[in-house]
Amino acid sequence: MSTVETVRFKLAPGTDAEEFARLDEKVETGYMAKRPGFLSREVTRSEEGEFLVIVHWATPEDADATMRGFFGAPETQDFLAAIDKSTVVSGRYARLS
Repeated sequence: MSTVETVRFKLAPGTDAEEFARLDEKVETGYMAKRPGFLSREVTRSEEGEFLVIVHWATPEDADATMRGFFGAPETQDFLAAIDKSTVVSGRYARLS
């Protein structure tokens, strides 16, 4: 059964949304998409400036393995610096069908 992860957050003060879009693309293609079990990733933004990232994984173990390395990976550091960490809320769900 596949796993769906969600992360909601706002950008760090002073972070430009267009620059963040480039950082986000770099994280997706340079890190996430290369991880075992990665299926897809969607990034959305509300009118209030909150981002919602939805990532589909083949298994919970694939998601866990990727997240264990995410915060220390060189490919993710600029992306992480652009996020207001006090606003981060994450969740994990099992796909029903």
